[in-house]
Amino acid sequence: MQIYWSKINKIIDETPEVKTYLVDRPEGLTWEEGAHIHLALEGFNAGDKPNRSLIRHMSISTLPHENLIGITTRIREQCSEFKSILRKLEIGNEVAIFKIHSNVPLKRENKNVYLLSSGVGLATFRPLVLDYFERADNVNQIHSLNIDSSKDFLFTDIFASAADKKFTSQFVDNRKDYYDEVKKLAADKDGLFYVVGSDEFLKQNIEVLREQGIKPEQIMLDKHDRQLPEFLEFDLPI
Repeated sequence: MQIYWSKINKIIDETPEVKTYLVDRPEGLTWEEGAHIHLALEGFNAGDKPNRSLIRHMSISTLPHENLIGITTRIREQCSEFKSILRKLEIGNEVAIFKIHSNVPLKRENKNVYLLSSGVGLATFRPLVLDYFERADNVNQIHSLNIDSSKDFLFTDIFASAADKKFTSQFVDNRKDYYDEVKKLAADKDGLFYVVGSDEFLKQNIEVLREQGIKPEQIMLDKHDRQLPEFLEFDLPI
């Protein structure tokens, strides 16, 4: 397993609680849109076994041609040891990156694509939207729906409706409005539905989509194949 130690190139305060860390991209390192990476902090491999409290599995919010690995995360006042250390890091500090994999690349099947996310989960979708803007081949249109109760919506420069690009973006700040919109989107029985958020959020979305007649193979989750049955085959309430 190749471990890269890369310097933090830039830190962006997206909102009062959300930061994006832009890390130098090691030469030759590439990835697909919708990818995630393992991010580790200094000392994670100092002992006999890796210190898992210093390692996190994070979505990459950039594309390779941006030449930086973007990690966007919410850091609350009360937070884990990992995020407490991350918050104190500065430009020039090094972090370890390894194990890149993409579970949710953009499918180009001449269908409508719906991106359903909660809060900072939108970071996973930023590269998909940028990739679509650069090359819209075999994608009918994309609609993004994001719920964030903080009302500090992310990436509003990119997630802005653009009729000429066949892209629409919605932000809501409460669960009722969010799920009402999901039901409306599920009227498209042939669409592809990508869902990113907490496990509870995934299960709630899947339940609503399945109740509306959306099939499991139309639902894309940022999970490894071995994890999918836990989400896409759980019993619906009668």
